[in-house]
Amino acid sequence: MSLTGLFLILFLVVHLAGNLQLLTNDGGEAFNTYAYMMTHNPLIVAISYGNYFFIILHAIVGILMYFKNRKAKGSRYAVSGNSGETSWSSKNMALLGTLILAFIFIHMGDFWFKMKFGEMPDVTSAALGMPVKDLFTRVSTAFDNPLIVIIYLIGQIVLGFHLWHGFQSAFQTLGLNHSKYNPIITFVGKAYSIIIPLLYAIIPLYFHFVILK
Repeated sequence: MSLTGLFLILFLVVHLAGNLQLLTNDGGEAFNTYAYMMTHNPLIVAISYGNYFFIILHAIVGILMYFKNRKAKGSRYAVSGNSGETSWSSKNMALLGTLILAFIFIHMGDFWFKMKFGEMPDVTSAALGMPVKDLFTRVSTAFDNPLIVIIYLIGQIVLGFHLWHGFQSAFQTLGLNHSKYNPIITFVGKAYSIIIPLLYAIIPLYFHFVILK
């Protein structure tokens, strides 16, 4: 759980860096070019499939832990004894993880699946000088729907709660505990759990209330 969790924490930053190109005022040129390169570079494609594997593995291990703890009549999620007062998120990691997994399926179906198997028009990338899938228009269409925007905002709130406990718990589980460094890990983890979901949430809000206004 800890190793896959840390990998996915890193992935969130990389994925966010690409998604923030949606906010570039160029009609989608930067984002469409980025999306093409992410889906056609053999190394990145291999890493992407590895990421899918880690998401599934993280979910499976989390579910197994949940039922193991239930059977042992312990807490619903393993919490280090020196983690202080048990938070709401630490007691509901299985629920939060399940909701995040459901959100990922919605997200993949709305964008990745339609890009791979649906009908999506091409536009010419000035940077590449060739036609690429117009994923930017698909994003615009999706975030024009207030229901989808709400789903994405809820997804980021759930992610924030999951990270609130999961970030520092990953370090504790790996034995990376030290009285000198624990406050730093806790601060970085809490800051990360707020800033990253907030930046993700800005994208649908910006599209719905600014670009598509």
